[in-house]
Amino acid sequence: MASRRKFINQAATGLAGIAVSPYLMAAQKEIENTTLSPENIIQSSATKGGKWRPKYRYGQGGAPLGGTNGLLVEDDEALSILNNAWNAGMRFYDTSPWYGLGLSERRFGHLLHRKPREEYILSTKVGRILTAAPQPAKTAWAQPDSFDYKYDYSASATRRSVEDSLQRLGISSIDLVFIHDLSPDNGDMKNDWESYFDQAAKGAMPELVKMREEGIIKGWGMGVNTIQPILKALEVSDPDVHLAACQYTLLDHEESIEKLFPACEKKGNSIVVGSPLNNGFLAGADRYNYGGTIPNGFKEKRAKIEKIANAHGVDLRTLALQFCMAPEAVSSVIPGARKAHEPIENVVSFNTQIPQDLWAELKAEKLIHKNAPTR
Repeated sequence: MASRRKFINQAATGLAGIAVSPYLMAAQKEIENTTLSPENIIQSSATKGGKWRPKYRYGQGGAPLGGTNGLLVEDDEALSILNNAWNAGMRFYDTSPWYGLGLSERRFGHLLHRKPREEYILSTKVGRILTAAPQPAKTAWAQPDSFDYKYDYSASATRRSVEDSLQRLGISSIDLVFIHDLSPDNGDMKNDWESYFDQAAKGAMPELVKMREEGIIKGWGMGVNTIQPILKALEVSDPDVHLAACQYTLLDHEESIEKLFPACEKKGNSIVVGSPLNNGFLAGADRYNYGGTIPNGFKEKRAKIEKIANAHGVDLRTLALQFCMAPEAVSSVIPGARKAHEPIENVVSFNTQIPQDLWAELKAEKLIHKNAPTR
């Protein structure tokens, strides 16, 4: 069993010369005298209902490496982020053809194609087919690759999308496939998302079930920013695990506790929490999720939570990440990163003990749901 001191030293190997936050330094000091066993990051690879689930409790999200919010991550920085994520012990990686129109997948592949395939879990997504173009399609990505895209949730497009992703990644297999952005918040679809859903129910979903049975993938589910498509998929097909982005966070979690988690647990499904920091808002950024508007009262709520957390010696990011990892229905939490030091800071946050008094105070102040699970 490795000590936490050894774990932190190994994880920080790739971080020489990088400025480390005061909270990270404090967390390092706090955890030196405890132990970090594999059980802290590795769980059963099946739910109580027998469905496959990622065995790693946390991992690296891939949207920032495609240039979310028009914020460019240079090639050297992207490679440092991924190397440091690996060195910090992250072994679950999530990407998508949509992220930077193929850019994120290529960047992940640059790291992972040299790593032993059995040592990590990889998820990507289907729903958009990329085609080469003289200029990239107009999107919000910063300097995306030169591709256009079209939506296609048919069976043939689903299999083609997986094959195209393998080519971009340069690896032999994908573990988990999410049907991407088939959701009412998708501005491209507007009110037609249910028509696309019908196409997926007849095409992508049975095809992914078939691919799972063939052993090409281990599991599949929805990868969306709203709850409704997940609930609908549970009714019409046989998924395993879903990526719920922005739907279970310290600031917004009531609907997941009351509707999403019970529905998933009933079918033996689990949840991967994407964007656990609300696209950086819970790490201090002046942006919220992907819509560009911070809801009324959320800055004030964030400030109240942060004040209580700081009084207990805990930083807001650590509190937010630990909150997301607590529910039984959650298999993994996958924050993104735009800077090379962020993966190790996230890993330290995931392995920091949170005082129970802090959770109790947040519930007493009605800042989190009364039934929210805590660690």
